[in-house]
Amino acid sequence: MKPKIIIYDFDGVVCDSVNVKTNAFVELYKDYSLDIQNQVRLYHLMNGGISRFEKIRYFQEELLNTPSNEEDINRMASHFALLVKEKVIKSEYITGVLEFLEINHKKALQFICTGTPEFEIVEIIERRQIGHLFSGIFGSPKTKETIIKEIINITGVDSSECLFFGDAMTDLNASLNCKVPFIGINNADTVFPAGTFIIDDFNDTKLNNLEL
Repeated sequence: MKPKIIIYDFDGVVCDSVNVKTNAFVELYKDYSLDIQNQVRLYHLMNGGISRFEKIRYFQEELLNTPSNEEDINRMASHFALLVKEKVIKSEYITGVLEFLEINHKKALQFICTGTPEFEIVEIIERRQIGHLFSGIFGSPKTKETIIKEIINITGVDSSECLFFGDAMTDLNASLNCKVPFIGINNADTVFPAGTFIIDDFNDTKLNNLEL
């Protein structure tokens, strides 16, 4: 396949930054029991790609049984951003991804589709000096499914001519719902269904068979 559009999640796909955010969520709840902190960690890892606002709302209402309001959620999300942004900017790239992006920048339109707030991921990409590799950078509050549909709409490319790289079930489900081919990035926290095309990183030789 030679896709005209390549879409990438960010954390765990472009940058090795999943643990940065895991630790930050736990830090938000450091004053609670270890059981609560472990549930926070597990929920985050099992729900990659969902916005921090949705996760914090879940933690407050479901784990702590505490009524939440937008002011509290925004305050906690701002604290979370302070904990993670600089560390994400300084995090390592996933093996081979920078070379892959450089090569395919000349062959296809490339986009970022992430659960990170859009204004924040734009800054992160700019400060990492890789913005020139992407035709668009999209984040929350839009869902990944909404973002993919918007990319298809603005480019006029058929969904079958797109490709999405993700590391979470949220990514796979968005791809399936949009009928976009998907490649999963292997990690210890996501178990993709049997038959999912999975690579360890962007140096994985299985990519050679796709003629990208």
